[in-house]
Amino acid sequence: MPAAPRPSLLAQQGNLVSQPDESLTRLDTGHSHNSTFIRDGRVILDIGRYVPYFITVVHNKLARGSSAIYLERFGIGIVDWRVMASLVLEPGASASRICQLIELDKGAASRALTKLDELGYLEHEAAEHDTRRKTWTLNARGLALYDAVLDLALEREERLINGIDSEDLAVFIRVMKQMIGNLQDMG
Repeated sequence: MPAAPRPSLLAQQGNLVSQPDESLTRLDTGHSHNSTFIRDGRVILDIGRYVPYFITVVHNKLARGSSAIYLERFGIGIVDWRVMASLVLEPGASASRICQLIELDKGAASRALTKLDELGYLEHEAAEHDTRRKTWTLNARGLALYDAVLDLALEREERLINGIDSEDLAVFIRVMKQMIGNLQDMG
């Protein structure tokens, strides 16, 4: 019998803010949000308050789960799905435009486009001024696959946000948009 999965570090430690250990001291950073504490004279990152940790955990768990399910049911992974979704959003997009739309690197976009094209889900046209540059569109087969995956993606989103009231979700989306804007400034 396989061993039970180990709980994440956050689950093991709990929220250090709400139940601090006497040996922990918050570091006064002068910022409104503090994701560190001091223990034995060393500054320690408190993952229970570190925003990038939560974003990474949610992304990784959601992407791994989605990719496994999409591969099993539809023969495509999460990157392929994201490329398909971008082509429904903006039919006739180039690979570089897809990268802009979904914040994807060129290599991943190229691999996904090649795979989707080989599987018969895409149509493309070469640009008049540069035959190497193509614009991509989902064909009827690709749109049918998109519709099938979309149903599952929306079901998974609904499960992800289960128990979160609409006002909290609206605030969360507004905060995430602000963070995306902040990232543009960070480089």
